[in-house]
Amino acid sequence: MTVGTNSSPGAGTTAGTPVSAGPGPAQVPPQVGGLAGVPPQAPAGARAGTPVDSVPGTRADAVPPGFAPGEGLGFGIDPDNLPDGLVVADDTGRVICFNRAAARMTATAPAQAIGTRIDRALPLEDLEGRRWWELTDPYGGLATRRGQPERNLLLPGGREVLVSASYIRSHPTGPVRRLVVTLRGTEARRRTERSHAELIATVAHELRSPLTSVKGFTATLLAKWERFTDDQKRLMLETVDADANRVTRLIAELLDISRIDSGRLEVRRQPVDIATAVGRHVQALTANGQAPERFLVSVSRPLPDLWADPDKIDQILGNLLENAVRHGEGTVTIGVSPHEKGTAVTVSDEGPGIPEESMGRVFTRFWRGSKRGGTGLGLYIVKGIVEAHGGTITVGRGPGGGAEFRFILPVSAPAYLTQ
Repeated sequence: MTVGTNSSPGAGTTAGTPVSAGPGPAQVPPQVGGLAGVPPQAPAGARAGTPVDSVPGTRADAVPPGFAPGEGLGFGIDPDNLPDGLVVADDTGRVICFNRAAARMTATAPAQAIGTRIDRALPLEDLEGRRWWELTDPYGGLATRRGQPERNLLLPGGREVLVSASYIRSHPTGPVRRLVVTLRGTEARRRTERSHAELIATVAHELRSPLTSVKGFTATLLAKWERFTDDQKRLMLETVDADANRVTRLIAELLDISRIDSGRLEVRRQPVDIATAVGRHVQALTANGQAPERFLVSVSRPLPDLWADPDKIDQILGNLLENAVRHGEGTVTIGVSPHEKGTAVTVSDEGPGIPEESMGRVFTRFWRGSKRGGTGLGLYIVKGIVEAHGGTITVGRGPGGGAEFRFILPVSAPAYLTQ
């Protein structure tokens, strides 16, 4: 958050105006100006967080030209509407703004915080138990400091919060005129850290098995090559090749997850014959031992022209068909048909299906419908690829009682044809 000061002529700002330290809410004179984007503290009797220009008796010239009264310095922002905690102290170190989010995080009522010193209203400690305000000394120390970066600190009772501070000065090396502190909960960051930890644990587990196999077979072949028959050597090398492919696929999945999470998944659109791609995947599965009669392909023509990334489409189809073969039962039905938004593809099986309570978690990381192997990343990647094409994907129950995945790819064209 970038916070400035209203120092324009006529803004009604008097630097260094004291705030009464008596019992109850502080009495802040109307002439005390506010921070840019943050309404100044209201006069006595007004609710904490009320925009200054909506309080009777406030100077009319506090509202910038071009904005009507009641717009909160032209931004229409009440500190109580901010999602993060906001605490503002004046040049004497006394709190002049304590919004609702800050009150919720600290379990301190705004009326108790307003007018008290910042170190008492917000008694923060670092993770080693040291008082944060004594360490940072915002009103002393180097005059070139502009604030404190976000860091984990502790509130009384040991509750952890993310705190950052900005020092607002009247000029670059002048005294601190306003101290702006923002507070954020750590729940979202904790969830992200847990997700990363789960990813690392999953990757370590999935890599350990094939790499152990590769290492064992290659070491055995190198040490005792002459003792094995040609058939034995071939079996070992085929196992090494399969495990190497497994490692390669896992690494590719990790790269895809990284690109999806960062929004950097590139889609290189080319003309794609989706029906031919489906047939190719079915042939590959039958060549690997699946019965041809297990697959039923239905194509409704004419199909609209589909411009998509062929490699990514193969990845979608491969994941969905492998999921149906591994976790489903009976006939696997693949349907391709035109849709009002483009091309629709469905993949369904006749297995037990997905429980209703799990439908909302199918496309999340590490979700597994059964204990039959897999990293639990495939459907998460499928959803990311479909959405990167501007499409949608859903899951439900198929006609045969099993799971049915349906994705729709919109009609589109490469950039050089649309410019």
